[in-house]
Order: sequence, then structure tokens, then C-alpha cells
Amino acid sequence: MKPLKPSAKENKRYLFVKGRNLDKNIEKSILEFIGTWGMSKVGLGFIKTGENYSIISINREMVDLVRASFCVFSKEISVEKVSGTLKGLKK
Repeated sequence: MKPLKPSAKENKRYLFVKGRNLDKNIEKSILEFIGTWGMSKVGLGFIKTGENYSIISINREMVDLVRASFCVFSKEISVEKVSGTLKGLKK
């Protein structure tokens, strides 16, 4: 099987998110707002998780919907920074 061309690969964005119980609340907020089909399109991945913060990776086209789902969710989840690379996010 041939490897994918760079133009066919999914582009990711990395979000630095602050809040409480982020492991459960991030998934729950996206599921409530977008649904299961949207959750699969987001391609959510947890890169690093701390006590009150988390670094997640999502699909580039879904950044606005994910931010909207955090705004609508009852618990406080705030996006501090969005970056195309992990190195840019850590600065």
C-alpha cells in the first residue's frame, strides 16, 4: 500500500485548554454540541493533560465548532491558544 501524499493527510491544530475535569468535559461538550458524527470528524486526541490544563489535537476544519461547543457547555472550558505546531503552542 502506498503512503498518503501530504496533500491528502489530515491537517491538525493544537489547542491549549484550561478548566476542570477536562478528560470528561471536553468529550462531553463536543458530543452534546456536534454529536457522534461530528466527534468522528473532529479527530480528538489528547497530547498532554495536567491538573487544570490539557493540550489536545483536532482537525483544522473543526476548530470553530469545537470552540463553540466549549462556549455552550455549562462547565467552564476556555481555549487559551491555538497553534499549528506543538512547538508554537509551548512558547
